[in-house]
Amino acid sequence: MNIKEKAVKTEYPIKVLQFGEGNFLRAFVDYMIDIANEKGAFDGNIAIVTPRPFGKLDAFREQDNLYTVLLRGKENGKVVNDSRIITSVSRVLDCGADYDEYMSLAHLDTLRFVVSNTTEAGIVLDENDTFEGLPKTYPGKLTKFLYERFNAFSGAEDKGLIILPVELIEENGRKLKECVLALADIWNLPQEFKGWLNNSNIFCSTLVDRIVTGYPRGYADEVCAELGYEDKLVDIGEPFALWVIESDKPINSELPLDKIGLSVVYTDNHKPYKERKVRVLNGAHTASVLAGYLYGIDIVRDCMNDEAMGEFVRRVVNDEIVPQVNLPLDEVKEFANSVFERFENPYIDHSLLSISLNSVSKWKARVLPSFKDYYKNNGGLPKLITFSFAALLAFYSSNDLRDDGLYAKRAGGDEYIIRDDRAVLEFFAENTDKKDFVEAVCKNTAFWGEDMTQYNGFADAVLYWYEKITVDTKEAIKEVLA
Repeated sequence: MNIKEKAVKTEYPIKVLQFGEGNFLRAFVDYMIDIANEKGAFDGNIAIVTPRPFGKLDAFREQDNLYTVLLRGKENGKVVNDSRIITSVSRVLDCGADYDEYMSLAHLDTLRFVVSNTTEAGIVLDENDTFEGLPKTYPGKLTKFLYERFNAFSGAEDKGLIILPVELIEENGRKLKECVLALADIWNLPQEFKGWLNNSNIFCSTLVDRIVTGYPRGYADEVCAELGYEDKLVDIGEPFALWVIESDKPINSELPLDKIGLSVVYTDNHKPYKERKVRVLNGAHTASVLAGYLYGIDIVRDCMNDEAMGEFVRRVVNDEIVPQVNLPLDEVKEFANSVFERFENPYIDHSLLSISLNSVSKWKARVLPSFKDYYKNNGGLPKLITFSFAALLAFYSSNDLRDDGLYAKRAGGDEYIIRDDRAVLEFFAENTDKKDFVEAVCKNTAFWGEDMTQYNGFADAVLYWYEKITVDTKEAIKEVLA
């Protein structure tokens, strides 16, 4: 059976222009808008524009732009395995091959939103980008599109757009606006247009969170058999989702996703939510995966299911990280519980070694802020976070530096490759066997931005746990939890 035989599709006016056809946007933004349409809260569809030539366009056209989002994981203590056919996409265009149709979207009276996910490298200013034809960069494409709209509606104030980038960079909305304004200057576009950009368009900085694994390569036939129909675009993600949208003007009346049970937060400051995600979710990973790997575990779920490692993860988060986050405690605890369920997801095998990439800079960005706040607020060292620092040293301890990384072995003889900046790997290769190794790492301000020995007792505690971990990680974990 074909997916078109399973779906009932209602055509709504196009309200959203989406740059990017990737798995994340389809399982996140398009999924939410589909629910909003079903509940009568939005009544608008999406036109997807692929920023570069893309092979999936044929599949979209064959399936009338329909596809399935399959959410699998744990939520509120229950295993979730839900599917939904997404009907919110009206058109999918190649902005190069379908240039005229793409630019005609700027003339739509109903258009109100622009969404993008052009990767972290997508929001960049290229001063050599050209106005003629199709600009190369996403900011260039957006600037020319907005100029087309400005002219189409003679600069009408109410025809500006609400722009919602979800690229994973700091202040994505602000940086995108800076690029657009800079290109307007470089291209010598009229001052009236620049005034319209500033006053009639809203560039929102956003934070998004959902793991999306995408198309089930290797087991698509099994998934389609479970669904009961063929779908070349099936998209798999976890149940958890969070979209934080920062705006200095109210926009939730036009996009009332928060009013229909979706996890969307409208705010004038998204930074506390970013801090919560970085400290609790990312910090939990960085504080635990290196110890977990040395302990003998390979994937996140198995860490959570192991009695000792599961307790370590929960305690480092609940006791040492959560209390330092600048949001209401109950709200942060609820988020932490959702993180634990995500780590337990029975459908995702999240490799500890994949998370271990660049752990030195990750520890500084994700864990050190919680360490410093705990030390300040409690007048002493956070025991488990300090242990995680010692585990990092133990994980990185090796002098076997090769072209593709630093090679090391864990108990039992399993060889693994440590991947980080070359300068980081060279430091560990040169210092691992030295007597003052632990102190040298603690004092390395290039790593941590400060001398960690300034924290009373830190270097001694790290040395103690480092020696315990290198002898027997499992016993060290048991001891630190005792």
